[in-house]
Amino acid sequence: MSRSKEERPASLLVVKPGWFTTVQDLGRHGHQQYGMPVSGAMDRVAHVLANRLAGNRDQDATLEITLKGPELLFEQEAVIALAGADLTPTIDGREISLWTCLAVQAGSRLSFGARRAGGRCYLAVAGGLDVPIVLGSRATHVASRTGGFQGRVLLPGDRLTSGRSSSHARIDRSVPASLRPRYSGEAPLRILPCAQRDAPMQEALAALTTSPYRLSSQSNRMGYRLDGPPLGPAQPDPTISDGTAMGMLQVPPDGRPILLMADRQTTGGYPRPAVVITADLPLAGQLVPGDAITFTVTSLQEARTAFAAQWDAWDNLLPPVAAPNTDQL
Repeated sequence: MSRSKEERPASLLVVKPGWFTTVQDLGRHGHQQYGMPVSGAMDRVAHVLANRLAGNRDQDATLEITLKGPELLFEQEAVIALAGADLTPTIDGREISLWTCLAVQAGSRLSFGARRAGGRCYLAVAGGLDVPIVLGSRATHVASRTGGFQGRVLLPGDRLTSGRSSSHARIDRSVPASLRPRYSGEAPLRILPCAQRDAPMQEALAALTTSPYRLSSQSNRMGYRLDGPPLGPAQPDPTISDGTAMGMLQVPPDGRPILLMADRQTTGGYPRPAVVITADLPLAGQLVPGDAITFTVTSLQEARTAFAAQWDAWDNLLPPVAAPNTDQL
């Protein structure tokens, strides 16, 4: 049986790659004990909402577009959605909306211009991006050349295809302005104290919540180095290495805190005074060098409540697609 018009895979030719454009999903879980980082989208909210707008499952692969976007030629018609940072997207020179499901005609070119807000935009194509599954995920980890498109950032001449699309996409469906995340050059992040409760870590926690910090230029998908008051002693006592988590704050010997992100190492031995709550990680994922962060201590119950509340409205508006997409298994 031939596929219907709506089920044909899309094909995207990379004309210009942008600064750092990679294929990402919700990450490579279950392999950290072997030294394999989780990776995945830096902003999971934008990734998931782009997928839902395009009629995909939450875990389907999208393009994560960082700061300066690519130019993509659609060789077949497609249904797409963009969510996250506003990088002034246009199709054939006409500006298009973020947070909206759109139809793209064959021969059209998607381009990006100046960054207005945020750092990472997510492009979902109906059917999900069809790259090989490696250790259960399509996420790109550039340092180990694992997953995504040949384990690397996109380059001119690369061609991406989608899986089989579904009937869940609805053209012009969008996320209301009231439910769209807002990005600025300042991010209030709530934190939970970690298990280390000795005096130096208590002092570090107090310092974190007293003064603002800024992302330094030495920041990437692995972690953000923060400029601000140094934390703890110049040479902290050695700590037994154990597992890391996205949002964990570590204090290296120079006292400049590091906020671990999607491509973080699997274990670490630096002192860790706190971890950013899950509800605030998407906002952290949109930060760029020079942006300011303020930290506020919260409780575990408040963290759970914030996470649940965050998704209630989105789930009601865009329920997750539960039906399997056979081209993406």
